Amino acid sequence: MSLRQRDIEQWMRHRYLPQELRRRVLEAERYHWAVTRGVNERMLMENLPEDLQRDIRRHLFELLKKVSIFNLMDDHVLDVVCEKLKQKIYIKGSEIFQVGGLVEKMIFIVRGNLENIDHDGTVLPLCEGDVCGEELLTWFLEHSLVSKDGRRIKTSGQYLISSRTVRCRTNVEAFSLSAADLEEVTSIFARHLRNPLVQGAIRYRSPYWRARAATIIQVAWRYRKKCLRNSSKGVQSNHSSNSRV
Repeated sequence: MSLRQRDIEQWMRHRYLPQELRRRVLEAERYHWAVTRGVNERMLMENLPEDLQRDIRRHLFELLKKVSIFNLMDDHVLDVVCEKLKQKIYIKGSEIFQVGGLVEKMIFIVRGNLENIDHDGTVLPLCEGDVCGEELLTWFLEHSLVSKDGRRIKTSGQYLISSRTVRCRTNVEAFSLSAADLEEVTSIFARHLRNPLVQGAIRYRSPYWRARAATIIQVAWRYRKKCLRNSSKGVQSNHSSNSRV
């Protein structure tokens, strides 16, 4: 760890990074080392037989059982997802998503606390077992196209814009599934992912879907109040006309 830190400090001096950036880099590196003990797991796994890789992934990703959606997945679906997951480390203050930015990944939180800040300023907590970027899965399912021969056409060139900011309140350990990998998974297992139980597991604890539902309810309530107000004015107008007659 000391050798690694020395190399990083030399690199930061060479790139003239300001002190605040250097502090954040060293903090992220220390947390990453604490989680991985300095071992490059991806490189280590690539040199092992495929069946051994699969069994090790199943063991390593037992942490994912904290995420409700994975409890509903069959083993063959879970194996494909686990093969594409990448470990991610975020430090306190890091922003995973920003309002107006692209949603390019789906994040499964294993350890740590975050906050979900909607465009209207509403703040909701996120913790282990929660998912963020889950709107990307539904977006891919809703925007899927099927060719005449029944094959699914990829939605390349189309992008989803974030309507919220997700910020880390503590150091966070998570697994990330990129948009490209998620699109491939949905193309293979679209029927399974459209299962109401799976969709319910995503939406039940989702701040994104709760905020969207609240917005729909508010719009419906305002529309109803407007209709009642117009109806009341119409009744009063008719009553006045009848009185003059």
